[in-house]
Amino acid sequence: MPTEDLKKLKIEKADKVIITAGRKKKPFIIAAIILMFLIFVILYRVGIIAPAITVDVTTVSQVYPSQSLSILNASGYIVAQRKAAVASKMTGRLVALNVEEGSKVKKGQIIAQMESADVSAAKDQAAANLNTVRANLEQVKADRDNLEKDHARYQRLAEGGYVAQSEYDALNTRYKRAIEGVKAAEAAAMAAAASLTGAKANLDYTLIRAPFDGVVLTKNADVGDIVTPLGAAATAKAAVVTIADMSSLQVEVDVSETSIASIRVGQPCDIQLDALADMRFRGEVHAIVPTVDRTKATVLVKVRFLDKDPRMLPDMSAKVSFLSRNLKPEELKPRIAVSQSALINRGDQNIVFLLRGNHVQQTSLQLGEKLGEMMEIKAGLKPGDRVVINPPTGLKDGSKIKIAER
Repeated sequence: MPTEDLKKLKIEKADKVIITAGRKKKPFIIAAIILMFLIFVILYRVGIIAPAITVDVTTVSQVYPSQSLSILNASGYIVAQRKAAVASKMTGRLVALNVEEGSKVKKGQIIAQMESADVSAAKDQAAANLNTVRANLEQVKADRDNLEKDHARYQRLAEGGYVAQSEYDALNTRYKRAIEGVKAAEAAAMAAAASLTGAKANLDYTLIRAPFDGVVLTKNADVGDIVTPLGAAATAKAAVVTIADMSSLQVEVDVSETSIASIRVGQPCDIQLDALADMRFRGEVHAIVPTVDRTKATVLVKVRFLDKDPRMLPDMSAKVSFLSRNLKPEELKPRIAVSQSALINRGDQNIVFLLRGNHVQQTSLQLGEKLGEMMEIKAGLKPGDRVVINPPTGLKDGSKIKIAER
């Protein structure tokens, strides 16, 4: 019985085939794994699948050489040193306004006109009075001249005893009165002439003129308004327009009293206006006001422009850099610069790592001169480019990077 059971035990052919196939595939799987490992090692060595390197970056910018010469910075505003609220010396109603905001005016130009019927009539009356007084003067002069002849004749007759002394004395008295009458008439004529001059001045006051060359900043009154120098009435205007002399524009800045010793009159300055951020203007210290603002512990410094621009306006905000020396002509233009910490020197080559997406590109540079903590770039970079600062040791061309969070 046991012998028959053993005879029944057989290995099926299908099972043999499966075992054989499994043995044949195993070397191929191992070879594929080794190949994949080698490919991974190669890709890792060339940096394709290397982990990202964390770096700090900075931006290439345009800088002015004056920034490296600055010893002190301050902020302030443009202020017109000659500014006037123009009004009439007389009270009256405005009947004409010849300018508006932004109008350029010349000294003596008629800006506005007030009603003048009453003062014009007063001038005409003063002129008539003067004519009357002058006519009276001519009359008393004629009387005096006539009496002067009689006086001379009677004097000779009195000396010869041909007329009584009393007659001569009476004529002499009349002659002296005539002389004094002429003096009074002359004084009256002068007073009448002065009255006419005053009337003409009052008439001229109705014409509001520009006191100097300038630009109209604001219009404070309009046709029909009552204008008075004092502005006492609620509806009255104290000024017609406000004008400023644009040639007198200066920057006024507050400098800490602890730093005022670093400032001197005539010191060169670099001025930047927020409204004209792409430009720089040369300036110099015009005056240091000898008064301290105790609430802010500052001293007012006035800086005048050496370069002007028609776009400058009063009350524009400005930043002033007080410089250690005057700028040379070639230092007035901006230059492309980058932080010195981004530069790497490799033999006779200066390079930076330029960001290209999430990788870096090794870039050669042509350098200029040092500008403080920056270095001038003459070729290789442009404003707005981002480069790695303090590059890590393992960083190389094509490395994958990640910008450090700050």
